[in-house]
Order: sequence, then C-alpha cells, then structure tokens
Amino acid sequence: MAHQRTQSARHLPRMPSSPLPVHAEGKWDPVCILVPLVPHRLALPVALLPLRLPPQPPSPPQAAPAHHLPRAPRPRHPSPPTSSLSAQPSLSPLPLRSQAHPPADDSSSPWRNLANYAAKHRAANPTPPVRPQITLDPDQELAALTSFMAALPQNVVPGSVDPAHPIDPSLVLDFDTRSPRAAAEIEEVVSDVWTRNPVVVFSKLHSPISREIKHLIYDMKLKPAPTVFEIDQRSDADVVAPMIYRLTGQPALPILLVGGKPVGTIDDIRDLIANGELKRMVIDAARAR
Repeated sequence: MAHQRTQSARHLPRMPSSPLPVHAEGKWDPVCILVPLVPHRLALPVALLPLRLPPQPPSPPQAAPAHHLPRAPRPRHPSPPTSSLSAQPSLSPLPLRSQAHPPADDSSSPWRNLANYAAKHRAANPTPPVRPQITLDPDQELAALTSFMAALPQNVVPGSVDPAHPIDPSLVLDFDTRSPRAAAEIEEVVSDVWTRNPVVVFSKLHSPISREIKHLIYDMKLKPAPTVFEIDQRSDADVVAPMIYRLTGQPALPILLVGGKPVGTIDDIRDLIANGELKRMVIDAARAR
C-alpha cells in the first residue's frame, strides 16, 4: 500500500522547476504538498486543510519607553543679585610740571626723557600769537551793516548785540576779520556796497513821510534802483533801528542815504528833488566809486 502511494505520487504532474504538486488539469493544488515523512526519502502526498486563525483583537497601544517620555521643565530660580561691583581700571594723565624733579645726575630716568621730549616739542612748535580783530569806524560799520542786510533778506543781527556800542565785525562781514588783509577787505566792502546801492532808504512801512520819500525817489527813475529796507518789519528791528540812529546821527525813520551819507529831513529832501540837486548827488556818488 505504501508502495502504491509512492508510485502514485511519483506520477503526479509537476510544473516545470516547481516542487509543488498540481492537478491533472495543470492547476496548482493549494492543499497538497509533499512532506518527507519517512526516512527512506519517499515523498508522501499529504492533504492539508487551509488553516484559518481566528481574528486577533487589536493590541492596545504600548506605552512609550521611559526614555522617550517628555520631561517636565525644571523651575528656574533667578540668581540673587550680587551686591559687589568690580571697579574698572582708570587712567589719568601725568602732569610733568607737577612732579618733583629727580636728581640732576639721573639723566637716564624715564621721567627725564619724557620731560626733554616735551620741552623739545614745545620749542619746535611755538603757539602763534592771536592777531587782534579789526576795529570799524562809524562809516565802515554803516557800510558793513547795509551790505549784510542787502545780501540776503534772512540776514538778521542777533538780539544779544548792544546797539549803543560798535558791533562785532565778524557778525556782519564774511571774511576773516583777524587776517592781515582785513583792513584792505573792509575798504573793498565799503566801495562795493555804495556802488551797488547808491540810494538807500531806511523806511517805515506805514509811515506817511516814508511813503512820500519813496514816491519821490521812484519818480526819478534812478539806475540802479533805490534800495529800500522796511526796518519796522524786520525781526531785529529793536537792534537795527538804534544802530542806524547812532551811525547816521538821525533821530528817527525814514532816513535817506546817498553814497553812504544821510541827506537830511523830509524838507531837505523835497528841496533837493525840486532843484535837481538830489539827482546830481546820486550821479556824483556813482562816479566817485
């Protein structure tokens, strides 16, 4: 009987290069496999039923290892403030003249070398003396003030200036008033300002006499045209008006200048215009420059 099973098993058809048995139709037999059951190397066909295991319930989620658990943050305690402060090193210059002189024979000491170097440096670079500032006479001061106001409408005299005293030349002149050429340059300023502005009117905007003088001057068709300053409309009127009174010798506005010289009162101006003398004065002032 065992021999017959062995023979029948030998004659089962096989798929090429496949150790599993198949049916006669050439299909795979899922339930039959050859299992070596005997020691004489005879393969016996054994029918095995498909094994179906019952479904396993899902395993509960495993807890994470201890080394993967998040750690609670440690409470941080602020460090107590320190009450001690470390002082930083400070350096201070060493005054040479305040130190006690070393012995005369100690020529190799650092102090002696430093003192010799300082003395040599002072001797090689003497401080130049400061030149005094030029002093303006009343005519030069009036020309400098007029040139300063005519240059730009924004030019104002500081309120700290005392109008009763000569003004600081550096406030109204645009050159170095301490240079060796300061005297020559102020003469150029005087000549230039009265050449460019032969007729100057220091006026008050709402004054009837000022309006009359300006009307008489404009009717003369002068070239160059007269230069008019409305003194009462300036922000520095409290300083400029007293300065003009001091420099021209006139007590009040309006004031007419021809060639840098005051003409006189309104009656004098009317007479000069009526007889043509004022026009001749303007021409002479322009020629003199």
